[in-house]
Amino acid sequence: MKLLIDNIGELVTNVAGIGEDGPLGIRRKAALLIEDGEVAWIGPARYAPAADRRIDADGRAVLPGFVDSHAHLVFAGDRAPEFAARMAGQPYTGGGIRTTVAATRAASDDRLREIVGRLRVEALRQGTTTIEIKSGYGLNVADEARSLRIASEYTTETTFLGAHVVPTEYADRPDDYVGLVCGPMLRAALPYARWIDVFCERGAFDADHARAILTVGQAAGLGVRVHANQLGPGPGVQLAVELGAASADHCTHLSDADIDALAGSETVATLLPGAEFSTRSPYPDARRLLDAGVTVALATDCNPGSSYTSSLPFCIALAVREMGMTPAEAVWAATAGGARALRRPDAGVLRPGVPADLSILDAPSYLHLAYRPGVPLIIQVLHNGVPQWQP
Repeated sequence: MKLLIDNIGELVTNVAGIGEDGPLGIRRKAALLIEDGEVAWIGPARYAPAADRRIDADGRAVLPGFVDSHAHLVFAGDRAPEFAARMAGQPYTGGGIRTTVAATRAASDDRLREIVGRLRVEALRQGTTTIEIKSGYGLNVADEARSLRIASEYTTETTFLGAHVVPTEYADRPDDYVGLVCGPMLRAALPYARWIDVFCERGAFDADHARAILTVGQAAGLGVRVHANQLGPGPGVQLAVELGAASADHCTHLSDADIDALAGSETVATLLPGAEFSTRSPYPDARRLLDAGVTVALATDCNPGSSYTSSLPFCIALAVREMGMTPAEAVWAATAGGARALRRPDAGVLRPGVPADLSILDAPSYLHLAYRPGVPLIIQVLHNGVPQWQP
């Protein structure tokens, strides 16, 4: 079955050098052919090949599916009162994570699966075709393993985050908890995880504990990611670069040395503006990172406490309004940037041979994602070449 998307007004490919607007690789008056779930051909609409089915884009914009490289979808419970308290002036400390741990442990598999499935569909309807899902709300061997098992039903990008915080039962024995994470918990997680992550932050895990956990996970074959420098200056970014992590996430409080380290490495700085919006914290300075040559990604950090949004279009609008990014930079960061953070050259891009993951906007240009914040502009999503609903 061949499917042609025809009469595309503006096609964002993220292939630099083949079109307009720098790395976005924009082609105008274009068409795109899909065969066996992959992009088979891209070119001028007037040269479009024959196909079994046709979608008329009617001059609309088409862009690669968003790549959300940081999300916490396996949880139970509600923390709306905590959000309300923050809006009334209470600072965010990360302490509410333990509230979600208790609710998650008490939830059935079916309940957790229902929540993950709902959020996955919610993200897909907003253009996210590739998503990373972390554990981190189980914090014991059985619940971390089942969190990852459930996450693996929805994505191949699963991350073991047993080192989210030290759970209540280990509050006075953090060394013992690190031993648990590095031993039985890691072994239980390995069948379901691709990545390992640590919340390297005051009130969570210091540099020594984080290094020990990440090194053991890396030796077991997991890729490395790091929650770094969210609540204040700290060692997270430097540790991420030292270990060759794919991504250092948050990056809100950075020194010149942190930025130099990122710029001289393959580690992506993944920025999560939904967290700053929901905690009334300072936004990361994306402009400073980009000007230094750092690769930047945008992700939602979807979680019940500090960023309960699954919308990358919303994060794009925040990044443009609050973080000094241009619309083109923000769209690239939410597509190709997220793919870099997951080391997925087949995602966040449209070229022959990659999965046909894309969105059709009810707008003439990608610019409208930031220009019209909060408006549901995505009228169709194709995942592996399959339309996800009827517009």
